[in-house]
Order: sequence, then structure tokens, then C-alpha cells
Amino acid sequence: MTTAVLLAPPPPLFAADAPPADVTVPAVGRTWPVGAHPRVLRGWEPPATAYGPGHRGVDLAAAPGTPVRAVAAGRVSFAGRVAGKGVVSVELTGTGDPPLRTTYEPVTAAVEEGEEVEPGEVIGTVDAAGSHCTVTCVHWGVRRGGTYVNPLSLLPPWLLHKGPARLLPVYVTA
Repeated sequence: MTTAVLLAPPPPLFAADAPPADVTVPAVGRTWPVGAHPRVLRGWEPPATAYGPGHRGVDLAAAPGTPVRAVAAGRVSFAGRVAGKGVVSVELTGTGDPPLRTTYEPVTAAVEEGEEVEPGEVIGTVDAAGSHCTVTCVHWGVRRGGTYVNPLSLLPPWLLHKGPARLLPVYVTA
């Protein structure tokens, strides 16, 4: 027993060292933030610890001036500049307590704080400057409280994996 205790990894010293809690994300999204099915330039890479390295969102290819849309219904909780970048955040309706909050950057806001938005409503346009990608992109993030979650989990399978339309044969029996 003593050997097992001595060889066991130490408990986390701070809450920040603990792995992120499992967060349930309902598939409430009704549209992609940009385009019909944008190219994902960089995917979700959750950090091992709260302050560890990772990618707390997804980067979606989008040309400057592309409309940025709310993925689901909610209320604009922030529309302004952070560290020189345009940012829009939307608290999503009916997603629990605390609610899920989506964030889009770099974006020139077309909405104001407190405004209610519907799925697909234009909330801004992609800024030409401020992108951290090698090509212009929108960084799309989602949080519940202080925990980041994979934004793609907001999209239902029919929207996430939408492929080309296919015609199937119809069999008629007499």
C-alpha cells in the first residue's frame, strides 16, 4: 500500500492544474458562422490544464468582408475591441446555467450589446486585419462559464457533415 501511494501522481495543487470538467453542449446551432460549410483551418485542441497550451476554438477560412452570423438564438453580451481585435460574443438562449457563450473574432460588429439575435442573423463582417491565421479567418470559440468547449459540438450532424445531395432510386411495386 505504501509503495502505491508513493508512486501515485500528486494531486493537483491548484484548480487550474485540474483537467477541464466535462461540459454538455446541446447541438443548438442552425448555421455555420461563415459560409455554407467553411474550411476549418485549425481545429479544437483542448488544453491539458486551464492555463496550458491549446487552441480554444476553431479557425474558419473567410475572406475579409464576409458576413458573420449567429449560429443560434441569443443575446449579444459583448461587441467591441479586445487587444485591438473586433470581437462579438453571444450568450445562447436555453443552454443552461451558466449559458453557453459563443465568440467570434476578428469581426466588425453590426450589433450592439444587449441586442437579441436569431440563428443566421448577421452580427458583423470579417475584419481584414487581426486574424491570427496565415490567411484571413474567423476564430470561433464557445465557453460555459470559465470552461472552453469545442464549438463544432454546437452543430447538429446534418449541418456538420452536410455532403452533396444524392438521388436515390425509387422502386415502384405494382
